[in-house]
Amino acid sequence: MKTTEKVEALRRLMQQEGISAFITPSTDPHAGEYVPERWKARQWISGFTGSAGTAVVTLDKAALWTDSRYFIQAAEQLAGTEYVLMKEKIEGTPSITEWLSDVLPEGSVVAVDGWVNTTSEVESLTDELKAYSLTLRTDIDPYAAIWEDRPALPQSKAFIQGLEYAGESAASKIQRIREKIGQNAIVVSSLEEVAWTLNLRADDVLYTPFVLGYVLITPADAYLYICKEKVTPEVVDYLKGEGVTLREYGDIISDLQNLNLHVWVQPEKTNYTVYSAIQCPIRKDSPVEQMLIFKNEVEIKGFRNAMEKDGVAMVKWMKWTLENVPKGGQTELSLSKKLEELRAEQPLFKGISFESIMGYAHHGAIVHYAPTPETDIPVLPEGLLLIDSGGQYLDGTTDITRTIPLGPLTWEMRRDYTLVLKGWIRLGSAVFPKGTCGTQLDVLARDAMWRHGINYLHGTGHGVGQFMSVHEAIDLHQFRMQWRPTPLLPGMTITDEPGIYIEGSHGVRHEDTMLVVKATEGITFGPYYTFEHLTLCPILTSPILVEMLTEEERQWFNNYQKTVYERLSPRLDEEHKAWLKEVTKPL
Repeated sequence: MKTTEKVEALRRLMQQEGISAFITPSTDPHAGEYVPERWKARQWISGFTGSAGTAVVTLDKAALWTDSRYFIQAAEQLAGTEYVLMKEKIEGTPSITEWLSDVLPEGSVVAVDGWVNTTSEVESLTDELKAYSLTLRTDIDPYAAIWEDRPALPQSKAFIQGLEYAGESAASKIQRIREKIGQNAIVVSSLEEVAWTLNLRADDVLYTPFVLGYVLITPADAYLYICKEKVTPEVVDYLKGEGVTLREYGDIISDLQNLNLHVWVQPEKTNYTVYSAIQCPIRKDSPVEQMLIFKNEVEIKGFRNAMEKDGVAMVKWMKWTLENVPKGGQTELSLSKKLEELRAEQPLFKGISFESIMGYAHHGAIVHYAPTPETDIPVLPEGLLLIDSGGQYLDGTTDITRTIPLGPLTWEMRRDYTLVLKGWIRLGSAVFPKGTCGTQLDVLARDAMWRHGINYLHGTGHGVGQFMSVHEAIDLHQFRMQWRPTPLLPGMTITDEPGIYIEGSHGVRHEDTMLVVKATEGITFGPYYTFEHLTLCPILTSPILVEMLTEEERQWFNNYQKTVYERLSPRLDEEHKAWLKEVTKPL
């Protein structure tokens, strides 16, 4: 079916149901970062393939909202359709509800699928539409009827994340959750929280080893709602031993309707259909998210091991890149492929942790640029190459950015490289008292570049999961200018990734994943904390304007480079060991 035919099929169903507009978001029932193919309805109905966007279809109009990352792509993919591109956060662009109020008569019914919209989103949308005398319906999924070749639910087999990696049994975690909720129940919708609670993984979601399901915990029982064909006899026995009963994925609704308990539920993470099935909801932030951000000693050991393996792959890739780019024939995609191949050689590798950002020259100035066959360009022995990538290993998830000098650089490139390095060092070497949050430390990464009239608009750091999501608990601990009150405490992992982006020229970013650790008890108002850099990979020194570094920054950097060599060299052959020794010489 062509896009026009799909829209007409949707309109016929809307007319049958008495609906004047249908809103299709880019989300799934679990409010995840990556969406399984079954729920890519917005892509199917519009033809727009970007990761973020909302399609709205009325009986005679259609529009699509997306952000600045996708303006060019969306314009190209919507060409030839009736969709009007709505550029979010651009002056003059109406919100979805404003637009609907203009094109629909009062009293019209707008619909969404309650399965793929969170409770918070539905409640907000209801209030906004009510102000325009429009009503919202949430009980229909039109794509169940009109999407003839719709992908099935993900069918990958669930597997156990053993205690040698998890460090705590599912039964123990469930008991700790029960202690948090008292004599109530809790429904766990976030796939990140499901995976952590049950020490269960799968390949249901791109880049993240999540299993599709819900968990319901009561004072006496625990249930996993999952497509049972995904569960092997080994996993059945394992769950039984952990006190978990299997239920079919779709049984969550009837079980909640029949549950005579108060149920903890987080509206921002739970879809409206599931929330509506709860008789006595208690709106609470999930205690599971608050628990999983603290890594136990087994998980920390796994992180360290995973980072050493990932560092070996990065060292081999950096050496190979510097030697092969001058020979010609390399592109952004070929370099991405090479890095994935080198990671795949490492023990316990399970795939990449996100789509690699491989930006050469002006592409490096596009913060989340990922090369495609259409955008791929040759990489030449000059300028800067920005690589932001990571791997999934059974013992840890990695996230690292390095900026590679490939040949002659301008003074501005070297300045920016050094300013980012100064910010990376200052934040990464911080010592701070208990109670400090990431927002309070964010300025350390930006101060040097601010003094040169330069800034960046993305956050400076986010949590990282342990063989889970590379963007862990994104509403909690972060470094960013916007207020995030969660204090940084020992056991948390967080990235340090300042950057500078000069449109049309180059981008620079340095990034490590770090662990919050105790620094000292302190003389007053202690204890004090600092960071252990889990990431182990050299930062190439040829672009650095050493005179811009303070003595303290230079010494800290030299110590980091020394640690990289000491930790990685035992895993390298003599050729790569010699190369690493050379590039980690002190400044």
